[in-house]
Amino acid sequence: MKLYGGIDLHSNNCVIALLDEEDRVVYQKRLGNDLDYLQEQLAPYRADIQGLVVESTFNWYWLVDGLMAAGYRVHLANTAAIQQYAGLKYSDDGHDARWLAHLLRLGLLPEGYIYPKETRAVRDLLRTRSQLVRQRTSQVLSIENLVARNLGLALNGNEVKRLTLEAVQELLPDPRLALAVASSLVVVQTLDDLIGLLERQVLEAVRLEPAFQVLLSIPGVGRVLALTIMLETGDIRRFPGEGTLPLTAAVWAASG
Repeated sequence: MKLYGGIDLHSNNCVIALLDEEDRVVYQKRLGNDLDYLQEQLAPYRADIQGLVVESTFNWYWLVDGLMAAGYRVHLANTAAIQQYAGLKYSDDGHDARWLAHLLRLGLLPEGYIYPKETRAVRDLLRTRSQLVRQRTSQVLSIENLVARNLGLALNGNEVKRLTLEAVQELLPDPRLALAVASSLVVVQTLDDLIGLLERQVLEAVRLEPAFQVLLSIPGVGRVLALTIMLETGDIRRFPGEGTLPLTAAVWAASG
């Protein structure tokens, strides 16, 4: 008997449903997010399970990795694309899990990309770097605006980064304004140190693949941004053709 599984994953629990070839429910239960217990529940059906679909918006790594390591064929549902079927399914979790299994059985499941575990940590490190870059930019703009409002001076980003705490005291005699600027300046300097640390860790961990070397010929794209694009792209064969690569989003994310 062939079985098809759907797992509707939430923050602290999930609903698992197994359907046979006639869409009959063989197993359905809400379980806590405990990998060992989930595998224990699936074990009696393991030989018959043709595939398991996981639907989650944010917390699927542990489950997908664990099930794949245990030998299951795992699919990640594309939650955005699956909305086209929203009018055909019920809204409670049990029906959602069964619907996932049903789509898998019919070969109609819109699938998401399961990013390789071995390079996922480096990609997430670069995402953290991008967040820090945006935070740094916000602090620099805050300093520029405060100085412009109070002194009528137009400082650019590089001038702000060259400021010292002593220079801030001379520039802004009012101690409260000086404290405001100095506070943002300390944050900028701290973020600079963290961004540099993350970049060094990334450059030690991964190298730009030959297929992505051409990115370095684009003005403004250095090694870190090129690596960000490469890691966000993943296996380029997963895209059907030109015009579908997420380069614009990756560039925006990395540039801050």
